[in-house]
Amino acid sequence: MVARCRDTARMLCESEGLELVHIEYQRESAGRVLRVYIDKPGGVMLADCVNISRQLGDLLDVQEDIDVAYSLEVSSPGDRRPLGKPEDFERFKGRRAEIRTRHPIRNRRTFKGVLLGLVGDSVMLLSDGAELAIPHQEISRARLAKTIGENGCLSQT
Repeated sequence: MVARCRDTARMLCESEGLELVHIEYQRESAGRVLRVYIDKPGGVMLADCVNISRQLGDLLDVQEDIDVAYSLEVSSPGDRRPLGKPEDFERFKGRRAEIRTRHPIRNRRTFKGVLLGLVGDSVMLLSDGAELAIPHQEISRARLAKTIGENGCLSQT
């Protein structure tokens, strides 16, 4: 579902001067949800979300043969911004992140630390005082860590 919608969403966002940050498709208690995160310099306004939601909903109805009922949600990425594209890990170098991998690395699948950028196809993370190379294709989920305060201290919540 995500792969089928990504190109349509990316082209629409670009035409509206927005960045397509991330798309996720999940089964939740209320049903299936297609979430689209968008951003732009200066931040996303409610009107941006409404505009993209209406247009994307219409485009998906016409272009995609989706036979499962779902809800479309369009929002800003917020302070726990999803990271997915390789350039995201370079763009947010120096920020704290939480990364979950598909398979264990050093007997773990969940890591928290400071992004050090990319080296080849691997995301570099300073975690527990050591540098760790996580192959980009092994990342199942990554987000900026919730921070508080001016110095970006990691929140305890």
